Amino acid sequence: MLARAPSQVFNEKEMAGLGRQVASTGRLAEDAIEKAIAALVRFRILCEAMHVGELRVIATAAARYAENGTAFIARAEEAIGQPIELISGGREAVLSGLGVISGFDNPDGVVGDLGGGSLELISVRNGAVEEGSSVPLGGLALLDRAKGSLKTAEKIVRDELDKLPQVAAMRGRDFYAVGGTWRALATLHQRRTDYPLNVMHGYTVPSRDVADFVKLVERADASVVDAIDAVSSARRPLLAYGALVLDELIKRGRPRGVIISAQGVREGLLHEQLSSEEQGADPLLQAARDYNLLRARDPRHAADLIGWTRGILETAGLSQDEPSGRLIEAVCLLSDIGWRAHPDYRGEQSMNVIAHAYFTGIDHVGRAFLALAIFLRYAGLKASSPAAAGLKTLLTPALFARATLIAAIFRVAYLLSAGMAGILPRIPAACVDNRLRLRFPDDLAPLASDRVEGRLKQLAKLLDKEFEIGRV
Repeated sequence: MLARAPSQVFNEKEMAGLGRQVASTGRLAEDAIEKAIAALVRFRILCEAMHVGELRVIATAAARYAENGTAFIARAEEAIGQPIELISGGREAVLSGLGVISGFDNPDGVVGDLGGGSLELISVRNGAVEEGSSVPLGGLALLDRAKGSLKTAEKIVRDELDKLPQVAAMRGRDFYAVGGTWRALATLHQRRTDYPLNVMHGYTVPSRDVADFVKLVERADASVVDAIDAVSSARRPLLAYGALVLDELIKRGRPRGVIISAQGVREGLLHEQLSSEEQGADPLLQAARDYNLLRARDPRHAADLIGWTRGILETAGLSQDEPSGRLIEAVCLLSDIGWRAHPDYRGEQSMNVIAHAYFTGIDHVGRAFLALAIFLRYAGLKASSPAAAGLKTLLTPALFARATLIAAIFRVAYLLSAGMAGILPRIPAACVDNRLRLRFPDDLAPLASDRVEGRLKQLAKLLDKEFEIGRV
């Protein structure tokens, strides 16, 4: 089913290496063809077992460039039982750009999609793609063209990149890196730096750090080799060539930073099929609503909590501070996803789920904020763990203080409402003068227990206010 924030039911790939010899022989290698055909037959069986209603199959650079590409596509169509669209380099660039647009909150920069046979570059801004380019600089193609020489490959890359207007368009903007080889490089970088979050999408590295790191990869520095087990054996021979292309792009384009995108052509195909209204929806909030619907005790409670939380923040004069309003809404939607777990593990489990969920439209700072706010909501405001301490390093002190404040609001709200809708709107909470005031109607007055008073006192202290409990 098409959706702004689709969930992957099953994700599978086969690295057939179709583009391995195209540059030198002009043809797809026979062993690669047989491997690809076998994979397509397997995929067809799996699709039938999963009752897939619609298949979209495309062929890209290797089939475009090879003289036997047309014959291969005919065999592939028979294997998959479906027509295959051979797309141009420009079309591939557009789809990559749409994939990034679908996966980030209003991206502005240049998308680079490095595959086995080609590199596509395209600028994205204001939710739209501009004109793209495609050159035969994919890892397999470059390895073949350079005959295994990195020095020769460097000259090839420079000559190809000098032709592309999108390289100059990178200056001072973000570079969105798409493709398995670049994700593998990012994995190595995460391992080498002991990064606290094992998520690729949205992983961001300043240009200078990337340039230093790719040099280590090119010369097979020991500090990188030690982490090589994190990369599939099929990709390892391509790492140095992918690093070389990235290095030359950074030198020439001078982007602000490199952002890894796990979304590319496939997600672009899905995104372009959505209506304009669906394309404009917020993917983070859509995913958070889905989690709320599937996992909360009473999904309607989230709307109450959003209004109650915003009321406290607005009357305290904090509604315009970071994080953004969309993150506040998302954290409210995710606030009750851990209730089924044992109380001793709700915080840790919820934090892990949120930190590593298949969310798009959010950076790693936002992930850490959401995860830590829910961890503290369950485990207590002063709770910690190795995982929580790692995520905390991604936040500024001010943003961690805000996560703690949100957790404190939730700890009062859930004690009052038990996660059920209809109660919080009847117990208004607001900051008035120097006091945090909580007001109960007569029939709900018994909810004002000592425990509620203790948590309200905690919350008021974080707001630098006194607290007051009274009647509506």
